[in-house]
Amino acid sequence: MTLFIATFSTLLAIINPLEALPVFLQLAEGKDEPERRRIARRACLYAVALLFFFLIFGTLILRVFGIPLSMVRVVGGIILTRLGFSLFSPRPTDAAKDHTTDGPLVAEADVAFVPLAMPIMVGPGAIATILGMTSLIRHAEVEVLAFFGISVAILATMLVTYMVLRVAKIVLARIGPRGIDAATRIVGFFVSAMGMGLIFHGVIEALQTYGFATPH
Repeated sequence: MTLFIATFSTLLAIINPLEALPVFLQLAEGKDEPERRRIARRACLYAVALLFFFLIFGTLILRVFGIPLSMVRVVGGIILTRLGFSLFSPRPTDAAKDHTTDGPLVAEADVAFVPLAMPIMVGPGAIATILGMTSLIRHAEVEVLAFFGISVAILATMLVTYMVLRVAKIVLARIGPRGIDAATRIVGFFVSAMGMGLIFHGVIEALQTYGFATPH
């Protein structure tokens, strides 16, 4: 339950469906409501597949190559902290929109996968979160239940993301660009705090592992 809550809250804060709304509406411009929902559904399914890939791949890497858990936490914390600080600074949405429309027209499947699923939904922060949570599985008393909790958190996060994208126009009309910007900055604060927590625990664990500190 602890891993579920931690993974769900962190992933939801990092993916931040509100940030994907303007890009999603721009990519789905001119399409009817059923088509927009289909693109949103496929993008979320792609994101689920990517997250599970990194979850399983991260577990194999940790087991086969014996990567220290403390190093995974420190690196993941650095990425999360950097991502959180970047959310504080304003970013022009026009550049993102122009980037999605540059070049020849792509297939709708490509639009759902790139840029919606990756990197908007599954970016460095989400990947670092999954790898960081994967490192906690080996510390859990029941690894199967821990893996199940993280898996359910991934599915719940993407379900919430899909529901937000389904009502994208309504949410954007109610909140507005300024509301999305304010929510993004608040999310950035909590993401930075989560990242610093991972770095702190990773450093303490590394010091204890190599004998520079004694566990209490």
